[in-house]
Amino acid sequence: MKYETLAKDIIKNVGGKENVNSLTHCITRLRFKLKDESKANTEVLKNMDGVVTVVKSGGQYQVVIGNHVPEVYADVAAIGGFQAGDSEASDEKTSLFNKFIDIISGVFTPTLGVLSATGMIKGFTALFVALGWLTNTSGTYQILNALGDCLFYFFPVFLGYTSAKKFNANIFIGMSIGASLVYPTFSTITASGKPLYTLFSGTIFESPVYITFLGIPVILMSYASTVLPIIISTYVGSKIENFFKKVIPSVVRTFLVPFFTLLVIVPLALIVIGPLSTWAGQLLGAGTLFVYNLSPIIEGILMGAFWQVFVIFGLHWGIAPIALNNLAVLKFDPILAAALGASFAQTGVVLAILFKTKNAKLRSLSIPAVISGIFGVTEPAIYGITLPRKKPFILSCIGAAVGGGIIGAMGTKGYIMGGLGIFAIPSYISPAGMDRGFYGAVIGILVSFVLGFLLMFFGGFKDDEVNETKKEDSTTGGARGEVLVKQETVISPLKGEVKPLSEVTDEAFSTGALGKGIAIEPFEGKVVAPVDGVLTSFFSSGHAIGITSDHGVEVLIHVGKDTVKLKGKHFYPKVEQGDVVKKGQLLMEFDMGAIKEAGYVLTTPVIVANTTNYLDVIETEQKSIDYQEDLLTVVV
Repeated sequence: MKYETLAKDIIKNVGGKENVNSLTHCITRLRFKLKDESKANTEVLKNMDGVVTVVKSGGQYQVVIGNHVPEVYADVAAIGGFQAGDSEASDEKTSLFNKFIDIISGVFTPTLGVLSATGMIKGFTALFVALGWLTNTSGTYQILNALGDCLFYFFPVFLGYTSAKKFNANIFIGMSIGASLVYPTFSTITASGKPLYTLFSGTIFESPVYITFLGIPVILMSYASTVLPIIISTYVGSKIENFFKKVIPSVVRTFLVPFFTLLVIVPLALIVIGPLSTWAGQLLGAGTLFVYNLSPIIEGILMGAFWQVFVIFGLHWGIAPIALNNLAVLKFDPILAAALGASFAQTGVVLAILFKTKNAKLRSLSIPAVISGIFGVTEPAIYGITLPRKKPFILSCIGAAVGGGIIGAMGTKGYIMGGLGIFAIPSYISPAGMDRGFYGAVIGILVSFVLGFLLMFFGGFKDDEVNETKKEDSTTGGARGEVLVKQETVISPLKGEVKPLSEVTDEAFSTGALGKGIAIEPFEGKVVAPVDGVLTSFFSSGHAIGITSDHGVEVLIHVGKDTVKLKGKHFYPKVEQGDVVKKGQLLMEFDMGAIKEAGYVLTTPVIVANTTNYLDVIETEQKSIDYQEDLLTVVV
């Protein structure tokens, strides 16, 4: 296994395989559903070689890997014994929105690769016809068009499979439901037959009836490319299947459960669920088009500006099904089109950083981020470069907003769910050819990219910095000429006895898993800031403080062992999370006597959480230390 070591480390730090309810992956992320997220070592994972960052959103614990996530996923699944969509009941209470995001991502994620691939084939086929390289009557066109259409036309079958896995149902029952919805004979009946009668005449739901089932009218609709009918039908089917599993003897369960389940759910899907969900989809499509038509420019600006924020929190999964529904109902989608420039704005910003920076590590991160960004994969750029530095990320959002406004003004629409990045461009060719909307997409992309680059290049770029000090020669007392050592000093946040980290009784600290550092047995109940920086985390229980220095060193101060159980009792914060602090500033006071009386030890680890980013972390050799004395030296 190529990523065996990384896979084992990931499983260990998400709390072990027994803490995993389910595992899936998308283009760049492993998406875990954990039984207890508090058991995961998030900071360890964030600083692990091979992991870009960790995002907790939509009820999922997302470990961002990068473009090679399928290979890592395969090794994690093999070592952990996971299967895609594996799940168990969890006691965790989540909001309806989180459940919705989880269902949508679980159902659509497995199809993304093939969905993008077939979309790219269809897009490039349309491009070849528009350029006159192919005619739509040639055999080459017919085969390529069939290949591009196959997944989307039979989408209910594929979604029947993924939905069944998500809802813990028989996958072949899910596929059978999807196949019944797109059964070719039904479309033949509606095309050539005469309706028996019409339901809901004179309303927007007017529906001709061609066939009945046991005397009940069946409203035949086109379910090719649809999303809602199959997901809802499979969910209901999973409940029906579970009922029959309980009442049918195990000796005949293998064939009688599918038999009775399909007999119930397929007619129910065709008579009730399919028409109702189709009408709901039509209303949703009309509603999004109404909002879009109010002001395409404003919609474009907002979607462009916030798309990358949606991606960070996984909220884009709430928009993707709307776009798929629009493609099925309206035959086009203007919503996702506005976000087209976001990845290019992000890429332009990173390219400017690549040209401006003199930091070797930042350059090494920027090169692959630019390459992957061109092809629409921006997580390496976002999490590795722009988001940690804040300003570049904001500038990329501005570039994307301007591009989105142009795309909205030009009336750009997507006609297929195609590829990402430059491979998405053919998706915006209308059936009539390259129109105003297509050129709007190209202009929006170029403007987003160029504006992102210029804003970053001329926007007061500040290179990554570290303190530079001249090393004194121990024999002469003079400076060693041109030799410079880049380092940052972390001062002591407490007054007390210095102990090696190995003496801490908490293995997460004593083994160095959370980073290198030192421990202090405090003499006073007071904690001061060890660096100039931002208070990035201050637990509500008051027992742990995380500070990121102005130069990127992440310092974690953990007062005592298991003191989180005190739930903040005896801890008195003097600052708040997000505050900018200076060295020596009082952060917190705590009642040493009361905490000890409650049965807790106060040995306090002080560690550099992102140790792997540096050459070394050197501890002081002092046996006791006072506030603001040098405690750790971080060597870059």
